Amino acid sequence: MGEAKTRLVKRAGGIPCGEPEAHHARLAFIALEDGRAAEAAAMRLRAKGLLVNVADRPDLCDFTTPSIVDRDPVLVAIGTSGASAGLAKQLRLRLERILPPGLGLLAARLEDMRDAIRLRYPAGPDRRRALDIALGESGILDPLDPASAARIEDWLAEKEIPGTTGSVEIALVSGDPEDLTLRQCRLLGTADTILHDAAVPAAILDRARADALRRELPFDGEPSEGLTVILRLD
Repeated sequence: MGEAKTRLVKRAGGIPCGEPEAHHARLAFIALEDGRAAEAAAMRLRAKGLLVNVADRPDLCDFTTPSIVDRDPVLVAIGTSGASAGLAKQLRLRLERILPPGLGLLAARLEDMRDAIRLRYPAGPDRRRALDIALGESGILDPLDPASAARIEDWLAEKEIPGTTGSVEIALVSGDPEDLTLRQCRLLGTADTILHDAAVPAAILDRARADALRRELPFDGEPSEGLTVILRLD
């Protein structure tokens, strides 16, 4: 466990040191099989001003470390607030199989092409909608497609600016977000304006983009450009 924590610190750019050099440190990782020894070490290091993580002892931890899927520069961190490291590990293993090794290359290519993307789509809303569609499921830059990174130039060369406009009405079957269909979740995640009945709960509205315009029905104003989703709950 101690070796694993050391690798974690090094991978994050930290410099591991022993307890005698603790006055140089900010974080302490303790991996001792003897429970009393672990408690004593936690007290000593905490008294020196360090934040402490004790392996397999969440009750002694000031912080916990997530299980990480590394597709540099893309990092996916899975944490359970110390409830179950085993659960976090199994989620990581499944995500490792889903996320292609080339995902980091796609992110790096998007960063390299940032100026070209801004030149192609100078208006912020157009740029966001174009990226939403390109990076969406089955889109030309689908993050789960290992070949997506090689298609960025083809995407930028498209003559038409893709976008989602107009309005879509959704009749909710309940106020439980678990009852949303995949299509409804996708629409909420890309909508520019959300018009909703007063009865629609916050748990549903929180599935929408944080920067989307939200207005309660009836609405007499003009929605913003792009896609408008109208939510009704009977």
